[in-house]
Amino acid sequence: MALPCVQWQDHVARKWTGLDPDLREKFTSLLEIDDLFKFALSLITQRDLDVVQSINVVYSVKKDPEKATKCRERGNSSFKARDYMAAALHYTQGVCFAPQGSEQLSLCYANRSAALYHLQYYQECLIDIDRALKSGYPSHLSHKLQDRRSLCLNHHFVSEKASKDDDSCASKTTEGRGNGRTPSAGDLAFGISPKAFVADSADKGRHLLAVERISAGEVILNDRPYSCVLIPGMEEVKDKQGGGQDAQKSVTFGSEHRRCHLCLIETVCSVPCEGCSYSRYCSSWCRQKAWEQHHRWECPLGADLMVMGVMSQLALRITLKAGIKGIQMARQAIGDEHKRSEPSRFNSASRDSPGQSNQPSPYTLKDSDSYMNVFYLMHHIDHQSTSLRFLSAVTVATLYLKLMKAGFISSTWNCRESSSKASQSPDGPDEGHESEGSSELWLLGSAVLRHMLQLRCNAQAIITLQDTGSENSPVHSIQEMRIATAIFPTLSLLNHSCCPNTSLVFSTGNGANRCGDIPERVCEDGHEARGVTVSVRAAKAIAPGQEILHCYGPHYSRMVQQERQRLLHEQYYFLCQCEACSLPQQPGARGGPHESGLLCSKCKGAVKKTGEDEGSGFTCILSCCSHHMSAVEVSHKLKDVRAALEKAVELMEREAPGEALQLLKKTKSGPGVILADTHPLQGELADATARAYATMGDWKKAAFHLEHSAMATGLQYGDDSIELGQQLFKLAQLHFNGGARGPALSVIPKVRRLFCLHFGPHCPELQELKEMENCLQG
Repeated sequence: MALPCVQWQDHVARKWTGLDPDLREKFTSLLEIDDLFKFALSLITQRDLDVVQSINVVYSVKKDPEKATKCRERGNSSFKARDYMAAALHYTQGVCFAPQGSEQLSLCYANRSAALYHLQYYQECLIDIDRALKSGYPSHLSHKLQDRRSLCLNHHFVSEKASKDDDSCASKTTEGRGNGRTPSAGDLAFGISPKAFVADSADKGRHLLAVERISAGEVILNDRPYSCVLIPGMEEVKDKQGGGQDAQKSVTFGSEHRRCHLCLIETVCSVPCEGCSYSRYCSSWCRQKAWEQHHRWECPLGADLMVMGVMSQLALRITLKAGIKGIQMARQAIGDEHKRSEPSRFNSASRDSPGQSNQPSPYTLKDSDSYMNVFYLMHHIDHQSTSLRFLSAVTVATLYLKLMKAGFISSTWNCRESSSKASQSPDGPDEGHESEGSSELWLLGSAVLRHMLQLRCNAQAIITLQDTGSENSPVHSIQEMRIATAIFPTLSLLNHSCCPNTSLVFSTGNGANRCGDIPERVCEDGHEARGVTVSVRAAKAIAPGQEILHCYGPHYSRMVQQERQRLLHEQYYFLCQCEACSLPQQPGARGGPHESGLLCSKCKGAVKKTGEDEGSGFTCILSCCSHHMSAVEVSHKLKDVRAALEKAVELMEREAPGEALQLLKKTKSGPGVILADTHPLQGELADATARAYATMGDWKKAAFHLEHSAMATGLQYGDDSIELGQQLFKLAQLHFNGGARGPALSVIPKVRRLFCLHFGPHCPELQELKEMENCLQG
């Protein structure tokens, strides 16, 4: 959840209603963050802390041997059903719930090693065997682990020898090809390309301009997040329990179960936090790094942080990483808050990014990990509603008091260099009362509030592509998934456009180690090689002097102008005047007033939208018909189509493609159909139909329908969009599987161009395309 949970929001709303009118008036008048935090802190009572305590019972993150046992039993059921991936995830849950030194911990590690063995993760299996033995695995069962170790070592030796042979062969036949990424002229270290520079102006704040021509597909900047937080419940995967009672007990694994809580890499054999059951990591290295940066203070507050929401946790995490010295340096550089720029300077902006500060602060180009670059982002305290400011301030003040009561010690936060001994223990900071430096601790609360207000406009969703099809599906079914929220110092320089000239690609280090305690690679600059990164590429040629822009969400291909501008103004507080918003909309043009993608339910003619109020609807443009459909009627029909589409996908996941196909045909050809070929839902229906035929092995019909889906995708997103590239990639797979040599060879170059444009020349899909092409060309 981005904001705090509903129960806490309701409590804060009641608290506001119960305030004395004079206090409400005084709070409303406060526009300095320090004053806002101190005022909110004065309002917090024991009642507020008790409410948090009553809510967080649902989010308990304590170690629990009974839950560990249940997780292990679920893993055993999945293992017997030969669903080894689900078994490994269940055992991982057991590992996280099991207290340190307990027999349950050793049993969960041992059972997970068996699942990893069947998944052919031999090196990871060996690591779990060692962990099980070190955790006190029963001696009378240890022969099982020793036998598994012998089998693993044999497989591991064979696979390593085969890998070396392949590498030797590759080095002899392919010049410049190796195990890692091949360097090219387009490669860019972290930071901004020499072809771009940071400009600053009163109306746009800091922004990025091209200093020379940037070609389409060229990397403009690479950035790391200063901090990020996983979003619970996203990227869900269900285990595949059998029928009967087991089916009712099917468990869903979210991103928080399947990814490292520091670097976000996907893993099935996490290393648990030793103090709580929630946080887990891909390696001991990531666990230690997270502990030093933030988790040693977060760990005792695990359930409280779940109540307070992702934004509160991210704001706290940014502050903890910065440390008291970092905050003091940033505050000193920014000077007196009263000297900040007048709001009118920003109000007059037409296209400026809400993320840029007009404060006289130089951007630290050489260090994307600089706290200064985060501190200077705009917080828009004077634009945000009173209710949102009150919710943020009370939430942060309550979190601050929770930290103090949990034993937060200023010395461990102030002196990060001298805290290595304390950082090795997951039991939290030493107990005791604040002593030296306690008078400065309010700076922590003020900084957390500052970042929480900033994140409304500056938080960036980390998006990954997930294959949502079944394991045995012959064709990829890719869907974008939001797995985390982050703050990127350099990426925040980019202003918004509804028709951006850039494309963003996130990497979470997938393809690296699946399990912990494998030596990490380190870059020349000392940063760890794995972790979250974002690359910004030019989606089209950018001329010198032209601003480099990306889309904050509302895109001209997905929303009409009025809706885009409403959303941008509500969240980012500016009126967009980008190219798409400045040009007059022509009837029938994409996003124009006559292009609804809908048909008249009576004569199947085109319709136009009439009115903007609640009683608006759609009227047939043919004078001989003029049939009117209310907005409510249209909404119900579209919901029915969406429900049928979701049902068809569910049927395919249950391996019933025939039933899914019948439902899709009925949905597309029914008497009440109102979807034109240009409507996005038509593309989704065609895509699902293609998937059903592919599952049944009818490649020709599958390709036919996917071509229609690709056409609808191109109309919606454009001929240079990655969305079209993903559809064409699936089409190439279908043609290849069906032996359609000519059509496949004609599609592959189009896919290659789009993938190179958005992902660069080293993405794994291009290797698959190359292999298909080589096979087809014989």
